[in-house]
Amino acid sequence: QVQLVESGGGLVQPGGSLRLSCVASGTIFSFNTMAWYRQAPGKERELVATISYGGVTRSYADSVKGRFTISRDNAKNTVYLQMNSLKPEDTAVYLCNKYPYGSAWGQGTQVTVSS
Repeated sequence: QVQLVESGGGLVQPGGSLRLSCVASGTIFSFNTMAWYRQAPGKERELVATISYGGVTRSYADSVKGRFTISRDNAKNTVYLQMNSLKPEDTAVYLCNKYPYGSAWGQGTQVTVSS
């Protein structure tokens, strides 16, 4: 069964930090580049960051470069997103999937940056 379970979101003040986690089923995770995406209300889904299976190659959207770090633990089928210096414009539902994304999505985790 295809599964993606994201967690770690919440309400944080501008300048704060959060660490998101995503546990994926083996059919999605194994040997695939993984990614974090986000979708804000009324906006298109946006690619935030990608990481290759070996973790060597990583990429980031310009809007998060220098503030977010993607990582993965292949033994745990888990991908992480460390988010620092958060801004109100980072407010969105964050989702993980392989890259390019497959048809199955998890529920995501809500991140709200507000004072």
